[in-house]
Amino acid sequence: MCLHPNVELKALLYSPIFQSSLLCFEFAQLEMMRSWDHWVEESLQKLQHLQLVGSLRPIHLHSAPALEAQKPIEDEFNVFDELQPWDRSAVQVQITEATFQKWVHDIPSSGDDDGIQSFKKLLLFSANDYLGLGSHPTIGKAAAKVALEHGMGPRSSALICGYTDYHRLLESCLADLKEKEDCLLCPTGFAANTSLMVALGSVGTLLAAGKTPSPDEKIAIFSDALNHASIIDGIRIADKQKSVQIFVYRHCDMNHLDALLSSCKIMKKVVVTDSVFSMDGDVAPMVELVKLRKEHDFLLVIDDAHGTLIFGKNGGGVAEEFNCERDVDICVGTLSKAVGCQGGFIACSKKWKQLIQSRGRSFIFSTATPVPIAAAAHAALIVARKETWRRRAIWNRVEDFRALTGIPIKSSIISLVVGSEEKALQASQSLLKYGFHVTAIRPPTVPPNSCRLRVTLSAMHTRHDIEKLVDALSRCINFQELM
Repeated sequence: MCLHPNVELKALLYSPIFQSSLLCFEFAQLEMMRSWDHWVEESLQKLQHLQLVGSLRPIHLHSAPALEAQKPIEDEFNVFDELQPWDRSAVQVQITEATFQKWVHDIPSSGDDDGIQSFKKLLLFSANDYLGLGSHPTIGKAAAKVALEHGMGPRSSALICGYTDYHRLLESCLADLKEKEDCLLCPTGFAANTSLMVALGSVGTLLAAGKTPSPDEKIAIFSDALNHASIIDGIRIADKQKSVQIFVYRHCDMNHLDALLSSCKIMKKVVVTDSVFSMDGDVAPMVELVKLRKEHDFLLVIDDAHGTLIFGKNGGGVAEEFNCERDVDICVGTLSKAVGCQGGFIACSKKWKQLIQSRGRSFIFSTATPVPIAAAAHAALIVARKETWRRRAIWNRVEDFRALTGIPIKSSIISLVVGSEEKALQASQSLLKYGFHVTAIRPPTVPPNSCRLRVTLSAMHTRHDIEKLVDALSRCINFQELM
């Protein structure tokens, strides 16, 4: 005999198994309330009580509010649907004969070139201007127009009077690009990372009522072994405050990270990683990181310096590429690589922004980005959004290099590890003689015996450029040994 459905449901609801599951769920929800949103909110309340919350008050230089002025500004931008003659200046450079000779013979140089010199033309494969936007006339005009109208803008830190509606407009565009609630501009990408790491450490101090946090009150920061120097230095500064516990996991080793997270008893956990690693060109395992985040409930921070405008359908970066923007809590980036300008940013929630601008010393005590640079960076974002052929072009060059060498590169950064310093220098000098600007990377940038040629591709390179480079490379290194 079958019971009535309502009777069965009532029996299920009051069963011991269901009640136990319900208690577990409620406990999990309670734990989530003690998550990072709660800790940031509590930290801000402490700062408000101490009257230490920093405020950004934009000075308006536009005749209309910046966000309202955005549409007419965009209409003024000239964009193009293919490579233009000026684009090649992003990858064609020249050096003096004196500098050339010093480089070939590995003679240290302080940059002095005296007297009238002859020049050597080189094809550049060392720069980070991945889309060639640094030489785009529309971006140059945007900077020049603002410089003529406003000069460099107010010269002060952002919290005093250096923050303008141009900065606010750029922050809004970056927040949209990264699908975050807000964004904080910083003078450099290095300053962005150090500001964030110090602000993270300050949470432990603030919640410990200004005292040295006990071991379980500290912030546990898990950092990839090959993270950028700015992340490492920022963590070291936070460590000096005695507010963090540092864990370094093997490069992109998710099993090691999982083991470290599982054995860590500290509640406040942060995982920070480069999205694209600057010296190796490989990409962080985002899918696995997101899975671990769901298991361990940590704050996920990525430095998308080499992914912004390159990865993702809309140039949103590595998080967009792997469809995990919502799983990345904070995204740090730079304006000095694919954006082709200068500066850094932190895309995050409004609460995180308020905390970082109140505790991030590299942000607080640095002069704000000059207004023409902010205008140029905003123009670059618009141009990159409209000239989608640039992003397609750089991935075509990546595919060209793969096909010609058989090396399965993952990004526009190509790491050709040759071993000793001597081998790396010899290879770089050989390439110089063939007309290519490719730098040898040596300690302390990379560990001993892992010296390398670091080749970077640009949308401004042609397939013929790649063919010539590969031919020259084949004369000084063995591709088979690199696979």
